[in-house]
Amino acid sequence: MPQLTHPEVDRIRLDHVLAALGNPVRLGVIARLAAGEHLNCTTALPDVPKSSASHHWRVLRESGLLHQQREGRFITMTLRRRELDERFPGLLDAVLTAAAETA
Repeated sequence: MPQLTHPEVDRIRLDHVLAALGNPVRLGVIARLAAGEHLNCTTALPDVPKSSASHHWRVLRESGLLHQQREGRFITMTLRRRELDERFPGLLDAVLTAAAETA
C-alpha cells in the first residue's frame, strides 16, 4: 500500500488550506472532525463513490488539514487542529463559524 504523506507544519500553505475548505464536501468533513466525530474512510462519506472520496481525502491530507493513519483495512482521520492553529491562528475557527452561519 502506498505511504500516506502529510506536510510538515511549516510547509502548510494558506492557499492550499483555503482551496481544500472551499469544497462543501471537504468543509463538511472538517466541521464533523472539529465537532469531535471519529471518522474513517468508510463512515465519513458513505454516499460518495470511493474514487471521489479518495480524491477528497488526498486533498485534505496534502493541504495539511487532515492526518490519516492506516488501522487494518480502514484509514482513520484526525483534524490537525493544533498544527493549523499554530500555523494560522484563528483561521479554522473563523472558517467553521462562517460556514455554520451560512448553513
